[in-house]
Amino acid sequence: MSEDPLHLENQVCFALVTAARNVVSIYRPVLEPLGLTHPQYLVMLALWERSPRSLGELAAELAMEPATLSPLIKRLEAQGRVTRGRRPGDERVLEIALTDEGTALRTQALDVPTQIMARVGMDVAQLTALRDGLAPFAGRR
Repeated sequence: MSEDPLHLENQVCFALVTAARNVVSIYRPVLEPLGLTHPQYLVMLALWERSPRSLGELAAELAMEPATLSPLIKRLEAQGRVTRGRRPGDERVLEIALTDEGTALRTQALDVPTQIMARVGMDVAQLTALRDGLAPFAGRR
């Protein structure tokens, strides 16, 4: 490590952004057979936990802006995996729900974590430690 505090290799931000790009590239071939991009996979994970959800709730959980999330939702809707509609009782809220096809996709996705562990050469304990180590960065906006 260089003693220069502004040396690129000394920057946490550079290490994190490089790691994030590399993680997405590791997921790409695993998600491709499911017809999902990495951001779409994150949306599906959130919806598999709880559906329906408002666009605002999804955006907050995924740490994304609603304007960034909307095109992802529209593509998932075009694929027949989610529906978008106004919430009964509050027409101002756009609600996102899984379709039967979107729900069924979860079964196909069950092997994704195992495939990722094999690709990165880490076990559950190592990945859990890595995730937990990143928690201070993930919880702040």
